[in-house]
Amino acid sequence: MDNASKIIKEWVDEFSSDMFSWAFYKTSNKETAKDLVQETFIAAFESFKSFENRSKPKTWLFSILKNKIIDHHRKLYKNNIVSSDKIYEEHSTILFSYLFNEEGEWREKNSVSSLEENSIELLDDFEFNEVLSKCFQKLPVTWNSAIQLKYLEDKDAKDICQELDVSTSNYWQIIHRAKLQLRACLEEDWFKK
Repeated sequence: MDNASKIIKEWVDEFSSDMFSWAFYKTSNKETAKDLVQETFIAAFESFKSFENRSKPKTWLFSILKNKIIDHHRKLYKNNIVSSDKIYEEHSTILFSYLFNEEGEWREKNSVSSLEENSIELLDDFEFNEVLSKCFQKLPVTWNSAIQLKYLEDKDAKDICQELDVSTSNYWQIIHRAKLQLRACLEEDWFKK
């Protein structure tokens, strides 16, 4: 076994669990997360000679994984281009009648102020994270990508618009509608249980 293979094997043993957790958090899919971690280690092995120890191995591996995750979301979006107007027509009637009354005001029964008050504790709750993950999976691909790029990747709107090839106004509509759908899903699947 050559030196690169030996070092990569050590890194797999040391970092794969953390990398899987992060990839799963970013993709909400166990199989996808496993594949992305595996692809990361393959890429690390193939470019091992370029690793110059300027950063820690974990930092280097996570930067590769981050790029793999971005590529994954980009491919999902490109392979499933759906008009946001069509998505809006399909989901808006049910969603908006659930969240708003006839005057366009929030229905009192849908208050999730407890979510804001308890958000830190909820994010440590495994069952809540499972429900949240399922709610993310229910989002249309474009919406899911936009939300993950904005809130999980901390990308700015301009970069997200460019990656998803959407206008700024369309982007903000997508973000707004995705948040409403996530809120409705969490209220239905978590707060009413």
